[in-house]
Amino acid sequence: MKIIITGGLGHIGSHLIRDLPLLLNGLEITVIDNLLTQRYASLFNLPKTSKVNFIEADITKNTLTEVFQQADSVIHLAAITDAARSFSHPEEMESINFAASKQVIDTCIKTQTALILLSSTSVYGTQQATIDECCSPEELKAQTPYAATKLREEALVAEKCQQGDLQAMIFRFGTIFGTSAGMRFHTAVNKFCWQAVMGIPLSIWKTAYEQKRPYLGLNDATKAIAFILKKQLFDGQVYNAVSINATVKDVVNEIQHWLPDIHLDFVDNQAMNTLSYEVLNTRLSQAGLTLGQHTLAQGVSDTIQLLNNRSCQNNKLS
Repeated sequence: MKIIITGGLGHIGSHLIRDLPLLLNGLEITVIDNLLTQRYASLFNLPKTSKVNFIEADITKNTLTEVFQQADSVIHLAAITDAARSFSHPEEMESINFAASKQVIDTCIKTQTALILLSSTSVYGTQQATIDECCSPEELKAQTPYAATKLREEALVAEKCQQGDLQAMIFRFGTIFGTSAGMRFHTAVNKFCWQAVMGIPLSIWKTAYEQKRPYLGLNDATKAIAFILKKQLFDGQVYNAVSINATVKDVVNEIQHWLPDIHLDFVDNQAMNTLSYEVLNTRLSQAGLTLGQHTLAQGVSDTIQLLNNRSCQNNKLS
């Protein structure tokens, strides 16, 4: 099987190119990345058991028809994913993310290549205690420009699938945690682990401490994608992928197992989502896949141990 991963050097992609070959025999991966974030290290020390090709390209500016024609499936990860930053750069979020997705969708249609579109559980905005993929349109209320763009991408994929032009499925991933070669530290679990190890007070939005949110471990993310590829579940449907629903307080408690003396700094911030709810993996469960093996405790443990070099200290200039 030949697959393409756009944005393949990032937090999720750098994990996929190492672990997907362990779950899918005879896999050949082509990574497309513009290297804007300069994650060269994501290509270091790749397993020798798999074949990985790398193409440096901006998918919004390059025609990739010839590359897509050689693949069975495309996993589209390329995006600006910092939801908080999207408030101050909504036009950039829309122009870059949507333009990239439209280019990938159009090329998949042209080459008859199956598509996995990565979306986010941040598209939900519900007053219900639990929610799944079968929710009403009224419960899809984007709380950030990032999430609003994701809904537009989802709608385009759904339209093309309904027209019979595209074979695709949509994954709504929970907030990612876990270690990878290209990992970032702007989302809750990773950010808090970084701050705790560096002796920085954990910056927590006052409104978010007791709110329940969906999280997805990287191992579960790989497992879910491998499941779709094995089953060829390109049915035009949306699938949630969540390892655990947890509050910020739950995350803090896990970190305190390792670093009991951490300090919390409750701050006011632009509300990204003021609701509390649990996201269910209804469609994945019905298809025969159960997630949750990559626990929050494991993710926190792995991240802290990776960072916890006691010879490294955080020294700021005044």
